[in-house]
Amino acid sequence: MNYKNGRDVLPPSLLKELQKYIQGDLIYVPKAAEQRAHWGEVSGTRKLLAERNKEICFHYSNGWSVAELERKYHLSCESIRKIIVKTREAIKH
Repeated sequence: MNYKNGRDVLPPSLLKELQKYIQGDLIYVPKAAEQRAHWGEVSGTRKLLAERNKEICFHYSNGWSVAELERKYHLSCESIRKIIVKTREAIKH
């Protein structure tokens, strides 16, 4: 992670105000909530899991048993069942 010198990016009045609370230490300023990416969006994990879940639901609708899906995807029975229910609900909407 890169850091920026406050003298280079902040107006002098804001820098002076911040120095009342913290001096010489690193501080993290988070993005505003509306600018933050949701979990897995940047890395692509969210998309990969959504595709996997659709594939699980597809196989299940084509006659695969939960046990077969457990072995193929290395997931528990409960996880497979939750994926099937949630994916079906998402497809309906």
